Amino acid sequence: MLTKKEQRLRRARQTRIRIADQGVARLTVNRTNLHIYASVISGDGGKVLATASTAEVDVRKSLGGSGKGGNVAAAQIIGKRVAERAKAAGVEKVAFDRAGFAYHGRVKALADAAREAGLQF
Repeated sequence: MLTKKEQRLRRARQTRIRIADQGVARLTVNRTNLHIYASVISGDGGKVLATASTAEVDVRKSLGGSGKGGNVAAAQIIGKRVAERAKAAGVEKVAFDRAGFAYHGRVKALADAAREAGLQF
């Protein structure tokens, strides 16, 4: 019997194999109860080109005194920031790697915000 985490990682592995065949940069998301993290990773060498998370000091200040990064509003901020940083690094097209998380709630909010900020996937 697989644990919940092992099931998620198994789903993530399938997606990453599919994305690797495409050879494009991937926008990967990691979600915890308290924070959400997003990175753009190059398709050819696996280098991190851009990153954003709710653990960053200036993001926590913009979220208010609570510093809560585990909600949809925080995910939208991170989606916008990672898209801007990716475009600054010269990346326009990415493949979305949800890392086995359901495309729902915070993960969907991050993806929609990144699309609005100009990333194509």
